Amino acid sequence: MPTVSHKGKNMPESPIRKLVPYAEKAYKANKTVYHLNIGQPDIKSPEIAMDAVAHHHLEILAYTRSEGSQEYREKIANYYKKNNIPVEANDIIVTTGGSEALLFAMGSIADAGDEIIITEPFYANYNGFATASDVKIVPVISKIEDNFALPPISEFEKLITPKTKAILICNPGNPTGYLYSKEEIQTLAQIVKKHDLFLVADEVYREFTYDGYKHYSILEEPSLAENGIIIDSVSKRYSMCGARIGCLVSKNKQVIATALKFAQARLSPPTFAQIASEAALQTPQSYFDEVITEYQDRRNTLVEALKAIPSVQVGEPKGAFYCIVQLPVKNSDAFAQWLLEEFDDNGETIMVAPAAGFYSSPGVGLNQVRIAYVLKKESLIRAVEILKIALQKYKD
Repeated sequence: MPTVSHKGKNMPESPIRKLVPYAEKAYKANKTVYHLNIGQPDIKSPEIAMDAVAHHHLEILAYTRSEGSQEYREKIANYYKKNNIPVEANDIIVTTGGSEALLFAMGSIADAGDEIIITEPFYANYNGFATASDVKIVPVISKIEDNFALPPISEFEKLITPKTKAILICNPGNPTGYLYSKEEIQTLAQIVKKHDLFLVADEVYREFTYDGYKHYSILEEPSLAENGIIIDSVSKRYSMCGARIGCLVSKNKQVIATALKFAQARLSPPTFAQIASEAALQTPQSYFDEVITEYQDRRNTLVEALKAIPSVQVGEPKGAFYCIVQLPVKNSDAFAQWLLEEFDDNGETIMVAPAAGFYSSPGVGLNQVRIAYVLKKESLIRAVEILKIALQKYKD
């Protein structure tokens, strides 16, 4: 009988999506499920983007350039320049979501068996991208007690070997909501320059910062011109997750030329989605002002409610729209499944993302979950109330 590949067997399940069958059973049992598990914003996509697709004048839905249309890349470059990131259209490869940009980055800078150091907890799909690329993730653990701040640089130095090719960060962070400071970025710049490594930064949540904090991009740091690679996406910025448009950005010409070969192999990014994404760049600042105010209010509502539950610890996010919550349970996978299969409060329950899948270190994060605050405040208050009741009834 034919067998599947070892790589396929080793591909990790998504901690965000693997509970979907249990959620579907909950729906069939007529339960209302509050989805705290996935970063799908409920904010409307910009009208200007939707109208661009609805009122298109294409007669042939043709391929675009493998690196993305010239017009779109020029407009993305202008967007970056407004954000103090000095890049040109030729420094950009348009990709099918930020996911493909990460795959292109790993394929361009690392060979089979090479290593990438990642601060954890990290976006769960990094595990999958690394497995697909035959790259080894080497974790540096950041702790909830430190609000997931950058670990001491000495912890990175201990892990660098001849096989180390890059350090990868997500800023602001998914799943922690942590926002790296300018000083922390400069610290990382020093170590990658010292050891001749790449610094890859997933910056898809750049706009989502709170309490007056500002995002500092790795390519705002002049010393990282040859070492820096940005991963970006329209998914969260414009609430356009289904567009599947992202990009890889680097001033390193060799990286761009290499990533372009991967882009050519998959032909081109989707045409209609590029049209929508290009139009979205004209979204007025007022849209973002309203969105940021809404998310900051949601964060405050969620964190305050969680802190009121005994034995619950929560990291306080400065950006993105996630937080890691430490619960008084032994295994959050079992707890999350129980919430959907066996528990409800007046016909209502919640769905969370078990946090162990956001770590690569075995046995870490077992009592943690990630919560996305992409629901309205009233729903978040009710969801935390349900969590409190569930914790009182749950038996490990």
